[in-house]
Amino acid sequence: MSAPRTFAVIPARYASTRFPGKPLALIAGRPMIEHVWRRCQEARVFDEVVVATDDVRIQETVMRLGGVAVMTSPDCATGTDRAAEVARARPEVDVWVNVQGDEPLVDPDSLRVLAGLFTDPAVEMGTLVRPLEAAEVDSPHVVKAVLALNGDALYFSRSTVPYIREPGEAGAVKRWAHLGLYGYRRDTLLRLAGLGATPLEQAEKLEQLRALEHGIRIRCGRVEGRTVAVDVPEDVARVEAAMRGG
Repeated sequence: MSAPRTFAVIPARYASTRFPGKPLALIAGRPMIEHVWRRCQEARVFDEVVVATDDVRIQETVMRLGGVAVMTSPDCATGTDRAAEVARARPEVDVWVNVQGDEPLVDPDSLRVLAGLFTDPAVEMGTLVRPLEAAEVDSPHVVKAVLALNGDALYFSRSTVPYIREPGEAGAVKRWAHLGLYGYRRDTLLRLAGLGATPLEQAEKLEQLRALEHGIRIRCGRVEGRTVAVDVPEDVARVEAAMRGG
């Protein structure tokens, strides 16, 4: 079966409580949004890469690169809402991959894995997982994923799941850490954007649980890589150090 028409959308909001102007912060001499945009281009799996922003400065930066940037409502509460606003105006696009605008080290290979999930017509939403490291098992800052045998997500949690009752069974269970990249069929993205927060989502503070609670299946692609997100100005140095280290 041929691949569906697939766009990458990069939500990029200028205002940030902890890091105002974050998409334009310079990393190794280039704006962060440029790094994300270029990595999406390097994946060579998207028919188009669109930056969805609420600020003309970000739009102009992307356009200078030769990229596409569209203005979206400043009232969008989340990146998912911003992506949905773009998708709503493009009914001809089958699949949207939502790439975090603060992930300048996002792996093009991982993006290819995520987009490739949608060659299966049964997949309505996709995300990525990587092997969970031993030091991360008890950390609430690393989200764990529990998978069905076909790769669909059963649950995501900040807690240590699954619980291993008999120590001898630990080797039979593969533990996964979640990577916050998502892909959606257009109808699924629009549906999610119209749903309110759900109890498990609010308890765990994990937006993907909203989909599971509403019966939307999430297929998980398995990758080895990890990335370094930029949340505060101090993270810029961490990203630059990771770049120097390959």
